[in-house]
Amino acid sequence: MRFQDLLAYKKSFALAMKVFEVSKSFPKDEKYSLTDQVRRSSRSVTANISESYRKRRFPKHFVSKLTDSDAENSETQTWLEFALACKYINQEIFEDLFKDSEEIGKLINYMINNPEKFGAK
Repeated sequence: MRFQDLLAYKKSFALAMKVFEVSKSFPKDEKYSLTDQVRRSSRSVTANISESYRKRRFPKHFVSKLTDSDAENSETQTWLEFALACKYINQEIFEDLFKDSEEIGKLINYMINNPEKFGAK
């Protein structure tokens, strides 16, 4: 199995792309601030999942990288809350993105709690 086949990877990649598209409409003065932060954290969720999969032979490293991924997912949620509060996104977009993020968090936590199902020994 490739890490790209993991459901958590697929869904986090899709969310990062949604965040990228939505953040294109953020004000230019947010380019190096909120726009950059929400894009980086959402992409980091996916990157940490791929890194964790390569470390799955070592359960503690596997879980550690997944924990990093979960933390980045929480950071993404925080930046989305700021985007909503600043009125850069509406409630409907926020709820859609946040729901996706919550689902990704559940998938990551399933992996953390069941490392043996992903090849960790």
